[in-house]
Amino acid sequence: VQLVESGGGLVQAGGSLRLSCAASGISFTVNAMGWSRQAPGKERELVARIGSFGNTNYVDSVKGRFTISKDEAKNTLYLEMNNLRPEDTAMYYCTSITQNVWGQGTQVTVST
Repeated sequence: VQLVESGGGLVQAGGSLRLSCAASGISFTVNAMGWSRQAPGKERELVARIGSFGNTNYVDSVKGRFTISKDEAKNTLYLEMNNLRPEDTAMYYCTSITQNVWGQGTQVTVST
């Protein structure tokens, strides 16, 4: 199983980014997937989850701003992030929740 994230970067507050996760050796049809983040000095938190049937869940702090989606044909997971805030600054990780497998992460930095 390999998960490779991309799409992070530096953006001003109020801006948008779209993260992608290219997955290999794993099927989205039988795995719940998610995006987690970890800021310096803080614990890693799961911010968005998508089940094998496409049902989604979000942590309260990102509801209405972040959207998780998947393309099963491309075996790619996405996280659309809008109206970004400085407190969203963190390393973002793609994860197979079902198999407890993580990618290497992509850095998102939101400036004021």
